[in-house]
Amino acid sequence: MPELPEVETVRRGLLPAMEGAVIARAQVNRPDLRWPFPDRMAERLTGQRVLGLRRRSKYILADLASGETLLIHLGMSGRMLVSGDPLGQFVHDHPAAQKHDHVVLDMDNGARVTFNDPRRFGAMDLLQTATADQHKLLAAIGPEPLGNDFNEPYLVEAFKNRMTPVKSALLDQHIVAGLGNIYVCEALFRAGIHPKRKAGQIAAPRAAALVPIIRQVLSEAIEAGGSSLKDFRQADGELGYFQHNFRVYGQEGNPCTTPGCASLIHRIVQSGRSSFYCPTCQR
Repeated sequence: MPELPEVETVRRGLLPAMEGAVIARAQVNRPDLRWPFPDRMAERLTGQRVLGLRRRSKYILADLASGETLLIHLGMSGRMLVSGDPLGQFVHDHPAAQKHDHVVLDMDNGARVTFNDPRRFGAMDLLQTATADQHKLLAAIGPEPLGNDFNEPYLVEAFKNRMTPVKSALLDQHIVAGLGNIYVCEALFRAGIHPKRKAGQIAAPRAAALVPIIRQVLSEAIEAGGSSLKDFRQADGELGYFQHNFRVYGQEGNPCTTPGCASLIHRIVQSGRSSFYCPTCQR
């Protein structure tokens, strides 16, 4: 499933095609994805200007002039692809319609935004912009890891007395928004913290040091266009490249990249997810 860097990469790719433009025609080709589309979704989108595109955790939010917000979740295999942009930033010709093109937005600037999702685990919903943060999918989400509310004192307090593994704590969307398996593995490696260590047993200075490390890992991943492992594509159809920078994720059996370390990367399963780590560098 796309994590924060992939979703942010898609959001940035959609900006030149959608922000400030009018949805001249919305086409909805099926009644549902992960759950049913809202009533009259195509009608409610058609003719609406996109005032802004923002991200909350792993969701893209398109604020419309109608006072509604289009919520988009990519799910496991969802892609938001742009074609026909008159500025020449994307493919000039619209591709032929594909079997899994479930929602198509033709913008008044000539761009077309297509939501393609073979597995149909993605989702779209329409909610009132004024109360969007109270939506059931957004209300309980923790602070954004690249925002000011995610800081050293906050994380130290969030870890206090918490006896779950630190890996699980960082994946908890109530604690911090948008972090997924890949980037938590990479951040814990850089911090030298074993994924099984209990969050509440990590000394405050080490917990605080995780904050800038998490931000750095995410920033590098966004700069690289995210990570393409299976289905993820950027809005122009290109792959992300951060997977070439993985130091532990997916590296089981490979030598640790830390100079002077002779250990091999290990893999364990925590709560049904693979955790990759160096047994020497991470304690």
